[in-house]
Amino acid sequence: MTKSEAKERIGKLRKEINYHRYLYHVLDQQEISDAALDSLKHELDRLEQQFPDLTSPDSPSQRVAGKPLPGFKKVRHSLPMLSLNDAFSKEGLYEWEKRIKKLLPSAEFDYFSEIKVDGFAVSLIYEQGAFTTGATRGDGMIGEDVTQNLKTIESIPLRIENPHEIMSGTRIEKNLKEFPNLRKIIEHIPKRIEVRGEIYMTKKAFLEVNRAQEKIGAPKFANPRNIAAGSVRQLDSKITAGRKLDFLAYAIATNLGQETHEEEHVLAKLFGFKTMELAERSQTLDEIIKFCEKIQREREKLPLLIDGVVVQVNQRNIFERLGIIGKAPRGAMAFKFPAEEAATRVKGIIVQVGRTGVLTPVAILEPVSISGVTVSRATLHNIDEIRRLDVRIGDTVIVQRAGDVIPDIVRVLKNLRPRSTRQFQMPRTFCGQPVIRKEGEVAHRIAHPEKCELVTREKIYHFVSRNAFDIPGLGPKIIDRLLDENLIQDAADLFFLKEGDIKPLERFADKSAENLIRSIRSRTKIELPRFIYALGILHVGEETALDLAKYFGTLKALESAGLEKLNSIPNIGAAVSQSIYEWFKNPASRAFLERLQRAGIRIQPYRQSRSAQKFSGKLFVLTGGLETLTRNEAKTRIRERGGEISESVSRNTDFVVAGVEPGSKVEKAKKIGVKIISEKEFLQML
Repeated sequence: MTKSEAKERIGKLRKEINYHRYLYHVLDQQEISDAALDSLKHELDRLEQQFPDLTSPDSPSQRVAGKPLPGFKKVRHSLPMLSLNDAFSKEGLYEWEKRIKKLLPSAEFDYFSEIKVDGFAVSLIYEQGAFTTGATRGDGMIGEDVTQNLKTIESIPLRIENPHEIMSGTRIEKNLKEFPNLRKIIEHIPKRIEVRGEIYMTKKAFLEVNRAQEKIGAPKFANPRNIAAGSVRQLDSKITAGRKLDFLAYAIATNLGQETHEEEHVLAKLFGFKTMELAERSQTLDEIIKFCEKIQREREKLPLLIDGVVVQVNQRNIFERLGIIGKAPRGAMAFKFPAEEAATRVKGIIVQVGRTGVLTPVAILEPVSISGVTVSRATLHNIDEIRRLDVRIGDTVIVQRAGDVIPDIVRVLKNLRPRSTRQFQMPRTFCGQPVIRKEGEVAHRIAHPEKCELVTREKIYHFVSRNAFDIPGLGPKIIDRLLDENLIQDAADLFFLKEGDIKPLERFADKSAENLIRSIRSRTKIELPRFIYALGILHVGEETALDLAKYFGTLKALESAGLEKLNSIPNIGAAVSQSIYEWFKNPASRAFLERLQRAGIRIQPYRQSRSAQKFSGKLFVLTGGLETLTRNEAKTRIRERGGEISESVSRNTDFVVAGVEPGSKVEKAKKIGVKIISEKEFLQML
C-alpha cells in the first residue's frame, strides 16, 4: 500500500470508528459487533505504525495508555468551575425562586432540570476540533491536567466532528426543528470549545471491579464515585484505562451563540457527547418538583448513582445577569435527595455466621433514616476493617447506604468519642466451636462449621435460594420450623419429606402441605452451574460455578478433579481450587451428594452452545411470565451464549423479553428506545 492509499484508508477508518463510537456512546445503538469494531481499530493501528507520520493526537488509536507521569501540571480555567447551593426540600426551591425573582422582577424565563450524577467533574478543551486538554475542577479556578487519562475513556470523543458527517440529515433536522438557532453553530466547528461534564462509573462496572479486587484478595472500593475520582487522578494512565469509566456532558462553557441551557445539551449531543437523557424543560417549580419526585422513585433502578436534580434558569442571558454568590451561581440550585449517608451511634457489635462458617461482625446502630429507609444494622466486614476504622462500641459513625449495597460504616467521628467506648474483640469460641483464622485470610471462621446448627440453617437457606434450587414457597421461616421439629437435618432431607410429615404442624393445612411438597419435587432437575452454586462451597459464587460447569461439563468430572487440574482453570486461584478440592474429598460432602442422588436429584450436564458467543456483550431484561421456559431456564440460555441479565431497564439494555402480563419495564423500554421482543422472538434468537 502506498502512502497516499494509506492516508485515504486511515481517514476512512477513523470516520467509521468515530461513527460507531457515536452510535454506541451517544445514541445507545450498535450496528456492528464489538469484535468487528476491534478489527477496524486493529487495522488502523497497524497502518499508523507502518506510516507513523500519518498518526494524529485525535486518532482513535491514541486512546491507549501512555507512560506514567511524574506529576500533574496545573490548568487555569477560562471560566470558574462553580459549585452549587443545595435545597433539601420543595420549600427550599420556592425560597430560591423568590430570591431570583426579587433580583430580576421583570425577567421572563423557564427552567431546565437534569439528574445530578454522583461523579467527578472535568473540563474538556477542543482546539480546531481536536481534544487537547482535560482538567479536574480543582479549587474552581485552577485544576490538574489529566488529559492522558481522559483519552482512555471511550465516551469522550477525541475529535468533535461535523454532525453532518456522522449523522443522517433526518436525525439532525429532528434535533434542529425545535432549535433553529443552532443551525449556524453546527455549520462550522468553532476554533475552541470547552465542554464540562461528569466522569462516573456505572453500578455494574463497580460490582465488576470489586469482584476483581476480591479475587486477588485486595480490599474492595467503597463506592463508584471514589473509584472514578481516584482513577482520573492516577499518574499511570494504564490504571485509568483498566477501569470502565464513562462521561456525561452537562454544559458547553464556550459561548457559541446558544440561547438556553437546553440548547447546550442538544449541541453537546450533536457534537458527539453523551448527555443526560433524564432532563426536561419546565415552566413552573410545581412541574420541577413532580420531575424530582419521579426521578427519586426511579433512582435505585438507574444504572448509575445520582444524588439529586440540578435545577437552573434555562435562558443563558438571565442566568448570567443573576451572577454569582460566593462560589455558586444564583441561577442554579441542586435539589438533593435524602442522604445516602447519615451519622448515628454504635450501640453494640454482634457476630453472625454464614453458610461456610465465616464470622461477620455487625454493628447494632441507633436507628437512622438513610435514603428514606430506616437502618439499624451495618456490616463491619472483618476484624481488620474494624481496626482500620477504629470502630468502638459507643462511637458516633457515618453510615453509608448506596442503592442495593448493604449499609456499612465508612468513618468514625473521633471528636465525638465518649470515654466509655469499648473496643471489640472477636470471640474465641462460637456455636460451641473454636474460632480460627487461617494464615493469609482476613476472615475468622469456626473450626468445624458442619457441627454448628446456625451454619446448617444458612446452608439450607442458600441451597433453596433463587439462584440455586429456587424452591418457591420454601423460605427461612418454614426451614426453621422444619429444623426445629427435627423433620430435616440438611438440605437433602427436604426431598424425602412427605405430605403427612408436615400436615400435623400448626398452620399447615392439607392444601399448604400438598403445595409445599409439590414445589420441592418440581425442583429435582437442575442445571449443573446452579447445582454447584447451591452446594455452598467456600469461595464459589455464581460466576465461579459457571466457570467450573463450562470446564468440566459434568459433576462426576468435577468430583474426580485433582488439585493440579483445578489450579489450571482460568479465573480460579489457588485458594478457590483448594477449597473446591477439600469439599469434594470431605466424606460428609460425599455422603450428602449420595443422599441427593437417592432423593432423585438429576443434574443436567453443561453443554456449551455452538453459538456460545452469539449474545456476547448483550444485556437482557426479562419481564412477565414465560410460557415455554422458566425464568431461570431463560437466564441460563442467555448466559450460555455469552449474554448478561439485568433486573432493571436502562439505556445499556439491548433487549427486553416481554412475557405474559409484563410490568412497567416494557413502558420504560418504549420510552428510552430499548428493543422489546416477544417470547417467540427470543426463542428464535436462541
